[in-house]
Amino acid sequence: MFSVEEHLALIGRGADEILKLEDLEARLKLGRPLRVKAGFDPTAPDLHLGHTVLLTKMRQFQDLGHTVIFLIGDFTGMIGDPSGKNITRKPLSREDVLANAQTYADQVYKVLDREKTELRFNSEWFGKMAAADMIKLAAQHTVARMLERDDFSKRYASQQPIAIHEFLYPLVQGYDSIALRADVELGGTDQKFNLLVGRGLQESYGRQPPQIVLTMPLLVGLDGVQKMSKSLGNYIGISEPPVDIVTKTMKVDDGLMWRWIELLSLGISAAEAGKLRADVEAGQLNPRAVKLKLAREFVTRFYDAAAAEKAIAGWEAVVSGQGDTSVLPLQEVKVPAGGLRIAALLTAVGLTPSNSEAMRKLKEKAVRVRGEVVEDPQRQFAPEFEGVLQVGKRTFVRVKLVAE
Repeated sequence: MFSVEEHLALIGRGADEILKLEDLEARLKLGRPLRVKAGFDPTAPDLHLGHTVLLTKMRQFQDLGHTVIFLIGDFTGMIGDPSGKNITRKPLSREDVLANAQTYADQVYKVLDREKTELRFNSEWFGKMAAADMIKLAAQHTVARMLERDDFSKRYASQQPIAIHEFLYPLVQGYDSIALRADVELGGTDQKFNLLVGRGLQESYGRQPPQIVLTMPLLVGLDGVQKMSKSLGNYIGISEPPVDIVTKTMKVDDGLMWRWIELLSLGISAAEAGKLRADVEAGQLNPRAVKLKLAREFVTRFYDAAAAEKAIAGWEAVVSGQGDTSVLPLQEVKVPAGGLRIAALLTAVGLTPSNSEAMRKLKEKAVRVRGEVVEDPQRQFAPEFEGVLQVGKRTFVRVKLVAE
């Protein structure tokens, strides 16, 4: 059993805001498991670490003994969440929603405890709702209130179109909390308006006490500036090969690393994180060791412990120049029968964005092939070549060239 104080400490870890904290404390004192809801619209099939911020918080609620509801918005996904959008988002087809939803369900259990997770779809209740019921729901909010949303107000002020169905989205999401009898709803900071609508609807329908709203910050990506996003390329996908997860984690800025631990780690407690940070700041511990610890946790969670050790061994073999690089995954690359020069090869395998950037890296002596520095831009690589190509200390790939 955990005390109320222990609950509040873990629940509050990394949280941006809890509304209202006193309500949360009061419900915890009742001694019953809370019903904790988080909704995910299946708008894309692949999850990255940014998505796992909420999943990690949900897992912490599970570890404290509460009921976690992973809600797939197969109905709301067909409306399209307008949060943060300056244009009307194209609704997904029913087929796209269902395909993405299945992929989501397969991936979330890499973080959540399958046996302790209540998986729901909001089409369960909206699929049965009559038009009159939807009109009743729409009557619970005014246009003026909707225009208080930052994205709506900006679009209205700049005379950009707002479709009527977009106003339904917060109401539909809010009604989910009624249908699920949610005590707590989690969401990113960009979801605060929608989460508060749910709280208000629970009050106006008079069926249950209003939910506690807990918002989590948006995860800053590998660039250290913008939120993690696949479109920006600053992400780590939870289904990426283990060595790629390790390699990318090791590139995280030393300062950002602590925020990642706070938001993403289930294995490093707040107390341990504080001790690690004190040791790093005192010069008694290399930040590299902390990143390896975090990388090991990620790969173990998304794959298993054996995959984590193999990936780390491969990473260390490349960066140290010692060890067995054959444990790294092998990528086959098709090349002309006559082969490719080094700059074109580096670009072909994705180590550099262009041949000109590859040429610059060659001049900087930043390119290694099988551990040896390569400077000659005329160096040719023919089919059947196999080995590790490396640009800088931490960007590499093990390839085998095959003829086209």
